[in-house]
Amino acid sequence: MDLQLGDKTALVTGASSGIGRGIALALAAEGVRLAISARRVALLNEVAEEIVSRGGHRPVVIESDLYAEDAAKTLTDAAMAGLGGVDILVNNAGGSRSFADLHVSEDRWQEAITLNFHRPRQVAQALLDQMIARHWGRIINITGKSEPDHVNGAFCAKAGLHSWAKGLSRMVGKNGITVNSIPPGRINSEQIFRNYTPEYRQWQCDNEIPVGRYGEPEDMAHLVCFLSSPLASYITGAVIPVDGGLRRYQF
Repeated sequence: MDLQLGDKTALVTGASSGIGRGIALALAAEGVRLAISARRVALLNEVAEEIVSRGGHRPVVIESDLYAEDAAKTLTDAAMAGLGGVDILVNNAGGSRSFADLHVSEDRWQEAITLNFHRPRQVAQALLDQMIARHWGRIINITGKSEPDHVNGAFCAKAGLHSWAKGLSRMVGKNGITVNSIPPGRINSEQIFRNYTPEYRQWQCDNEIPVGRYGEPEDMAHLVCFLSSPLASYITGAVIPVDGGLRRYQF
């Protein structure tokens, strides 16, 4: 299937490893010109070299700490300068903030909400006008599950991101812009390997995941590529899990 992405540009945040890296590689393989950002610039440079070695365009590499107060403007200015315009935004930075205690400091809440809600929203807001001017755009948010076992600051923020994305999709659809969210299930990454033992991962594959395995970043990336394409122009405001059937909610 020709995804018709060869003339598009994209900004992928959190692209140094895991899901973000997989998305960057997949979009580059479709001919997309990329700006990739993260804090670990050495890893970003490795991603850039891999993209070039596979025949892709050399990405714009942007070192970015999204917790910095001016992060959204600094990041989007650099992406726009390097690419000339951004057709596709993949909001992937952030991560789990599990709060095991009943009482959590306001600083920890602020960090979780800023990284997982405010910054993705602000980055998108900074790029919207130039998408509207071209009457084309894709905003794709990598989010989180809606079945928290306990309080997780990131999941609370991602729930807000789902609501914001749905509302935004209704405001910009007439401008040729779609806004969608993808909550990952168990996708192999540094965070997964850090938080779950091999024994638990195997038990979960055997007992809770219908397809019987943890996912790979490519499983997320394939859906991102499709939602980024002109072929997905009638899909917007959606929350589409990529989880091997792990989640039990119906809709």
